[in-house]
Amino acid sequence: MKILFLGDVMGRAGRSAITDRLGPLRARLGADFVVVNGENATSGHGLSKDHAKAIFDAGTDCVTLGDHAFDQKDMLTEVEGNSRILRPLNYAKVAPGRGHRLFEVPGGRKVLVLQVLGQVFMKRAFDDPFSAVDQVLRTYPMGGQANAVLVDMHCEATSEKMAMGHFCDGRASVVVGTHTHVPTADAMILPGGTAYQTDAGMCGDYNSVIGMDKAEPLRRFITGMSKGRFEPAVGEATLSGLFVETDDRTGKALRAEMIRDGGRLSPGA
Repeated sequence: MKILFLGDVMGRAGRSAITDRLGPLRARLGADFVVVNGENATSGHGLSKDHAKAIFDAGTDCVTLGDHAFDQKDMLTEVEGNSRILRPLNYAKVAPGRGHRLFEVPGGRKVLVLQVLGQVFMKRAFDDPFSAVDQVLRTYPMGGQANAVLVDMHCEATSEKMAMGHFCDGRASVVVGTHTHVPTADAMILPGGTAYQTDAGMCGDYNSVIGMDKAEPLRRFITGMSKGRFEPAVGEATLSGLFVETDDRTGKALRAEMIRDGGRLSPGA
């Protein structure tokens, strides 16, 4: 199975890049299944119902969220009715929606997608991500009920993301980090057959401070004072992510390749 994962969609620039370039990118890669993290797609804070629809219409099969899952209030109801949108597994137990789903892929194959929030350096304490992931992986063993398994580890600390990769090694096809908006150059296949990248990066304008227009972040860093709110940068966006090919029988990764399409991070830019 060929799986394409794209990192945090950041504001209008990121949405435009998804709308304009995901279709051709999916076709070029021959991707069977596409997962996009959309938690910053609406003004950098959460995901609205309308923007979720635009991301799906562009050729996405599953959208994952993160710590900003419910910044846009209409997502509180949308996530209940749209099973292709996943909020974090270890969010509040009373939160609407679901943190994992087994999707059907053409050819009778199935892929399990789950997302979890880390605990280190996050603004509030979430439930233990490792036990939450363990429970789901035990229920849907790779190579059994699921031909492939993808884990979106949404957190700040690179060490916590790496720990999750090794924790899932041999039990997931892909473990990929999101949240920091900065792509890491460490795409690899771990000893047990799990494709891993510490952070997929963002789908946004990299002439920015993690996707935000530079002026206000610079002002706050230099002077310690704020003058306005953070606004997403609106220049040409780069689609950033990870492309993985797996063995349909075992679920193990055969190939892992970092994706940089368009904008400032694409090859030769």
